[in-house]
Amino acid sequence: QVQLVESGGGLVQAGGSLKLSCTASGRASAMNWYRQTPGNERDFVAGIIGGSSTNYADSVKGRFTISRDDATNTVYLQMDRLKPEDTATYYCNAITVTGGHYESYWGQGAHVTVSS
Repeated sequence: QVQLVESGGGLVQAGGSLKLSCTASGRASAMNWYRQTPGNERDFVAGIIGGSSTNYADSVKGRFTISRDDATNTVYLQMDRLKPEDTATYYCNAITVTGGHYESYWGQGAHVTVSS
């Protein structure tokens, strides 16, 4: 089983930057970031497959950058030009494949608050 530990959340003013980190206890085929606010569903933010194939939600394109370090099984989310609308709990997600079976794992969540 894979355990995910997140760090890097906090409070920042609009226009500022934060960088989230998520370290997995094992290797993953794909790693993603989702975010959620009370009363809403958990929405996809960014994902990375392999070492360079990335995908972003339209709301964060041009502002957020996802990357990974395979040596440490760590995925990062660099968030620039933050907006109050980005305020949410951010969850790291890892997808593993074992014997052709896919499994999904989640981090504990990192709180991000953007003030106006």
